[in-house]
Amino acid sequence: MPKTLVKVGMASCGVAAGAEPVYKKLTEMLKDRDDVEVKKVGCIGFCYLEPLVEIEKGSSRITYGKVDEAIAEEIVETHIGHGETIKKYVVLNNSDEAPENPRLENQVRIVLRNSGLIDPENIDEYIEREGYKGLEKALKEMSPMDVIKEVLDSGLRGRGGAGFPTGLKWKFAHMAKSDMKYFVCNADEGDPGAFMDRSVLEGDPHSIIEGMAIGGYAIGASEGIIYCRAEYPLAIKHLNTALEQAREKELLGDNIMGTDFCFDIHIKEGAGAFVCGEETAMIASIEGKRGMPRPRPPFPANKGVFGKPTNINNVETLANIPWIITNGASAFNRYGIGRSRGTKVFALAGKVNKGGLAEVPMGMPLRDVIFELAGGIPNNKKFKAVQLGGPSGGCLPEALLDTPVDYESINATGAIMGSGGMVIMDETTCIVDVAKFFLSFVQKESCGKCPFCRIGTKRMLEILERISRGEGKMEDLDLLEELAYQIKDGSLCGLGQTAPNPVLTTLKYFREEYETHIQDKKCPAKVCTSLIKYSIDPEKCIGCTKCARNCPVNAISGEIKKAHVIDDSICVRCGKCIEVCPVNAVSVE
Repeated sequence: MPKTLVKVGMASCGVAAGAEPVYKKLTEMLKDRDDVEVKKVGCIGFCYLEPLVEIEKGSSRITYGKVDEAIAEEIVETHIGHGETIKKYVVLNNSDEAPENPRLENQVRIVLRNSGLIDPENIDEYIEREGYKGLEKALKEMSPMDVIKEVLDSGLRGRGGAGFPTGLKWKFAHMAKSDMKYFVCNADEGDPGAFMDRSVLEGDPHSIIEGMAIGGYAIGASEGIIYCRAEYPLAIKHLNTALEQAREKELLGDNIMGTDFCFDIHIKEGAGAFVCGEETAMIASIEGKRGMPRPRPPFPANKGVFGKPTNINNVETLANIPWIITNGASAFNRYGIGRSRGTKVFALAGKVNKGGLAEVPMGMPLRDVIFELAGGIPNNKKFKAVQLGGPSGGCLPEALLDTPVDYESINATGAIMGSGGMVIMDETTCIVDVAKFFLSFVQKESCGKCPFCRIGTKRMLEILERISRGEGKMEDLDLLEELAYQIKDGSLCGLGQTAPNPVLTTLKYFREEYETHIQDKKCPAKVCTSLIKYSIDPEKCIGCTKCARNCPVNAISGEIKKAHVIDDSICVRCGKCIEVCPVNAVSVE
């Protein structure tokens, strides 16, 4: 009789949603049941439904969403106790229809193949799902050049944003001559709205370790380094556990799997500098220096960490490697279009009904990702834009939603694929404000080495701030574009070279919104506080005093059961009055 497995999603998203007390409740209630095992798993990608609890028995798998302690108790008593499914809480079911089944069925999971299914702190569960088969095949059946050729034939390109062919990158490092080489995993995920790498590290750390070991064998490296931001404590915890377990099973260290290959990995915690996602700045940080980029050439493949040949791949790229080596290049490149093969993981955030992770074949239109997988826009609002590629990317309008998700098509729009962050915006979003936010981010994160990046982004930000205050001039738009191209041409690394992208794409696709801010002194989305005014309709106001009692600056006055008024000279446009008014008497102009 198979054991009943109770899996609780305990990645950062699950814990933040309240999974910890749910896990404790289930553990306490089932502690005396020898036929039931409660276990922690990572994120399956359905972050909007956390906390998630899956009941697996034999071939049956049923997942409940938005579970609290009371529902957990009901699951134990009804489902586990009497074998009755509680349909009103079911979100996924591998045998019957369930609300979210289509969302999962429309994905192809290679990178996320184990996330949410296995205990990330149990190496045996990873091994049961063909874990370390790829490493074994590489070490015992393939030469380093065979491995590189397989990766080249797969068509895998770097998922960190640049899209450089992974196999070619490995080939350069393999050809470099040195007594010491390094293989580095870039886990310095810094884009606002991006959490793909964090989820893989938390939910399936062994896939990264195995991918690095295969890569180390291919290029001739003996030491691996995972550069992970310290703000990812759970990911670091799971990585440390996984590394220790891999060493215990002699999957890391000397003479791996009885071969001559010796390779070990350690973690370098980064301090959260966005610029350290750039290869040469990361190398400087690993060496204990300030994270600042350097000119290339020489490239890291020839002169990297401590001057030795170094290969750097990001988390998602490496998670693909074991699957490719185990299943073959042709199995991978049957997905995708053109020069963009395989799948891509996206973090779906912003104004969508179903935020979380989705892994789709390259070539799926943006429209399908946003309206099918992400569930469309909440509250019947209209779609306005999607930001792709984080601060280095761009905002695309509805007219471009049929653009396929592949490197060439996305680049042609002026945006970039980036690492996979996808922030969706509705009609209540001000495009000028969005451009200002992303430019403010990169301006603060600039290391300051290049004057164009350090000073130019500051000048661009000042212009955007003037426009959002209604103080802009039409010639400011030409000046923004002029500065943008100077910064792109005059910056040393990818941060500066791509920093102007959000401004350039919003000027290209939403220029009329900038012009409205400048010429009409109005913010169409009613976001820019200097260009809007709050007022109370005396015909609608019932004098309930809720607005006055909740106003943080006491800008609202009026007697009970009589119309209230807002003092515009005091009002800070926080929107609290709109939020609490029961009769929609407050409006924004």
